[in-house]
Amino acid sequence: MENTETKQLSSNFIKNIVVEDLKEGRVQEIVTRFPPEPNGYLHIGHAKSICLNFELADEFKGRTNLRFDDTNPVKEDTEFVESIQEDVRWLGFEWDELRFASDYFEELYNRAVLLIRKGKAYVDDLSAEEIRENRGTLTEPGKESPYRNRSVEENLDLFARMRAGEFANGEKVLRAKIDMASPNITLRDPVLYRIAHAHHHRTGDAWCIYPMYDYAHPLSDAIEGITHSICTLEFEDHRPLYDWTIQECEMEATPHQYEFARLNVTNTVMSKRKLKALVDEGVVDGWDDPRMPTISGMRRKGYTPEALRAFCREIGVAKSNSLVDERMLEHFIREDLKLKAPRTMAVLRPLKVVITNYPEGQTELLDAENNSENEAMGHRQIPFSREIYIEQDDFMENPPSKYFRLFPGNEVRLKHAYFIKCEDVIKDADGNVVELHCTYDPETKSGSGFTGRKVKGTIHWVDASQAVPALFRLYEPLITSEAEEEGKPFLECINPNSQELVRGFVEPNMKDAAGHDKFQFFRHGYFNVDPKDSTPEELVFNRIVSLKSSFDPSKA
Repeated sequence: MENTETKQLSSNFIKNIVVEDLKEGRVQEIVTRFPPEPNGYLHIGHAKSICLNFELADEFKGRTNLRFDDTNPVKEDTEFVESIQEDVRWLGFEWDELRFASDYFEELYNRAVLLIRKGKAYVDDLSAEEIRENRGTLTEPGKESPYRNRSVEENLDLFARMRAGEFANGEKVLRAKIDMASPNITLRDPVLYRIAHAHHHRTGDAWCIYPMYDYAHPLSDAIEGITHSICTLEFEDHRPLYDWTIQECEMEATPHQYEFARLNVTNTVMSKRKLKALVDEGVVDGWDDPRMPTISGMRRKGYTPEALRAFCREIGVAKSNSLVDERMLEHFIREDLKLKAPRTMAVLRPLKVVITNYPEGQTELLDAENNSENEAMGHRQIPFSREIYIEQDDFMENPPSKYFRLFPGNEVRLKHAYFIKCEDVIKDADGNVVELHCTYDPETKSGSGFTGRKVKGTIHWVDASQAVPALFRLYEPLITSEAEEEGKPFLECINPNSQELVRGFVEPNMKDAAGHDKFQFFRHGYFNVDPKDSTPEELVFNRIVSLKSSFDPSKA
């Protein structure tokens, strides 16, 4: 199923259950599924579930289905179906079968008719609000609907007429008849079907009644022969309903549900409702905005599937919820990219330097390795001439002690080039530094073996005559955990500095860089060429992650 490297999952309680089920012969083949609802884009929490389901089945030579639980036509769209398939494949997995809950609408309807015949379901005329009011609380039982004891014949007639489209939205529902006094509120006569006169993205207008998720999901699992139905902890209270539905609908296969802790990451929004609000309110530039924790957003930012899979394996599978430090994810990205990404130079906030004793009109090519930790990546030639750009913060006119970069009278090394010394500072009418005049020592060429003296500072640069203009996007968390903890409305917790745009230059060897090409820029971090906004006229780079962190994953 996984079309890249195969890794065994670390031991966890679900894997232990699988091992025992196979050993005891309770199952002959492991069959799992990833069952998203096509009403939004997948986020990093889904990545954990995808990895778990696919890698678990893969390790035990089983199968995994990708199934869309498409039971709510009002919120669903083919756009989401296509994006989810792209995300799963990008993560490195291929499903054995592509299924949809809508494939089973006729059978789900017939099973509902069976429930009615058995006296286990009834048509209710109460409104959604009345049903909520009568459901009771954790300490008080619910109230039975006045329509609960309709005859089987009347319920069959009404349910058939619901399907035929005789009633308006919300006028009637089909409810399971279980126990209005159950301590588990989920079992207090849950709704199985509701009326929705809406166009479905696959079945069109063939249906005007649609099964609820808690009804369609277990039956779909049973139809597909799923052996281990893995979901997150919020569905733990739904497991008795899952089992009741499979038993009372007399399904041949009896899958079992197992719950694990969902992924929570610091400074990261995991609510699909909140993510949708960010898109709808124009806070971000769509579902794939690089600030979004969606898989498509992370892909656009420059995350790699290898890093995400390694992260998901490392955090493991547990039964209790916990909060993972976002720096752990960043650690795995650095680990994945450090041997893959070419190391090159970019100046994000340029300051012009004129090397006054360098011959005018002359350009030379300097040799530079592409990755000092990976010799196989080879070398490149970079141009050097009389005028270059350096970073504005690599110069200070009145520096503090232990500042080893450029200042008047000080000498630094230009990476891959020469020593230069600041001789003069040019300012504009407002007193802003706009240009430096420096001299270079031709004896200090990088790689020449010069040992005459040492300098403490090395700075990066790009040649002004051939530098390629570029837009750089620098990111901070879109919303901080601290802001949410203050109890403010969600949209008031947005970080106004979540994205900073700066314009600078990159080396000329990057002029033909394509979308998703990744580089390590000296001192700035890892960057990804934006696949949507980059043009031949202006490259756009998204910063994936900075270069260093104090985070130690072994202590997390």
